[in-house]
Amino acid sequence: MRAPVPAPSRPRVRRTAVAALLCAAVAAGAAACGPSPEEAKPAGPFAGLTGSQIADKAFAATNAAPSLTVDVDTTSEGERTRAYVSFDTTGKCAGTVTLGATATTELVRADEKNVYLRFDEASLNEQSEGETPEVREAMFKALKGRWVELPASDPDAKDLLALCDAKELLDGSGQGASGIERGGETTVGGRKALALTEPDGDVTRTVYVAAEGTPYILRIVTKGGDEPGTITFSRHGKPVTAKAPAPKDIADLD
Repeated sequence: MRAPVPAPSRPRVRRTAVAALLCAAVAAGAAACGPSPEEAKPAGPFAGLTGSQIADKAFAATNAAPSLTVDVDTTSEGERTRAYVSFDTTGKCAGTVTLGATATTELVRADEKNVYLRFDEASLNEQSEGETPEVREAMFKALKGRWVELPASDPDAKDLLALCDAKELLDGSGQGASGIERGGETTVGGRKALALTEPDGDVTRTVYVAAEGTPYILRIVTKGGDEPGTITFSRHGKPVTAKAPAPKDIADLD
């Protein structure tokens, strides 16, 4: 289901795909379904800790990170959603979200007050589907290549801004989990990592945790089921660049 733009004065973001993205992220990070015996106390990275204990540390550390970049590629209800977003705890956020094959929305929040969205041509075409030629022409004239300024509290921006907060994105998932199994050692993005796995019927979720330094989550992979996908976490604690567009580049919707 698509939330179309009824007129050029009120661009809307389709919410269902973004909501599916967040559901996929939470499902991938949940890893807390059925009880199973705890593993023996192993050596190596996180010596003496079980998979469940490592997961607790990893989700707590990632939720508390001063800044993050998330790279998401997931499918829900047959539709692919990709996102690449960087954010920090001061309110800065910048990135892109692509729904389907090519419909891309750029997102910038320089502070906690306003958010700026810019829709590419494929996104404008999709959102104006079913509108009259006059409305489509007005939309493209007003919005093509320009940013839309919205209050950060606006419902049209709320779902996208959920990608700008680790606590919102992970929704506390992984805390207090049981039955998570330690896997093998590997590398993710050039960093040493330990895999934690949770088989759940036809779905297997794997969380890769940094094995050196702060135990941040580096990647979550869900295979099987209706919402397969991958979320990669990087640039933990790195500065985020998010600058509000120049006034001349903001659409005048009045």
